[in-house]
Amino acid sequence: MEPQKINIAIVDDHQIVIDGITSLLEGNHNIHIVATATSGINMLEILKEKEIDILLTDIAMPTMSGQELAQQVRTQFPAIKILALSMSGQGHIVNSMIENADISGYVLKNIGKAELLYAIEKIANGGIYFSEEVLNELHHFSSMQKENEETNLTSREVEIIKLIEKECSNKEIANKLFISERTVETHRKNIFRKTGTSSVIGLIKYAYEHNLI
Repeated sequence: MEPQKINIAIVDDHQIVIDGITSLLEGNHNIHIVATATSGINMLEILKEKEIDILLTDIAMPTMSGQELAQQVRTQFPAIKILALSMSGQGHIVNSMIENADISGYVLKNIGKAELLYAIEKIANGGIYFSEEVLNELHHFSSMQKENEETNLTSREVEIIKLIEKECSNKEIANKLFISERTVETHRKNIFRKTGTSSVIGLIKYAYEHNLI
């Protein structure tokens, strides 16, 4: 008796990527590529008509990102397992997809055929799979998040950091947040003290490294 095939759907805004993944998977007798699409919106429509076990989705897509698609799929088709494919495994994106879309895996597009097949089969059998590079990024993000909590920046201070990054003056920040310039100056002093920085460039570097902006 033949094992039940794993029904796969693939979405990526580049057809050449879809063709490449298809050609990697086509020779495997356990896998059946049921549908492909170049946009998340189209894929959602397809999923209403097709029985899919695992959705392979790109992350950086126009109109509807892979994150948005994953969240929609989790809500509308909770039985479908999601494997994210991306050029980058940025920790905050991976963490968001785990928390908001309950994805089953995340791999980078530079992986080989053997690893992709292993990820699909493991997920189909109820497991999870994250590339080593992705796990490293996730660990780094968690460390930065913990450091941010220890730094104890308030939501208002983070808001001000974002406006500083946009090169807003104290007066402009005050007007946008409906507070006084003196209050903005106090916030700036506290921000520099908490982050251990002494210049705007140093602060912006810290903000990027800690995913504040």
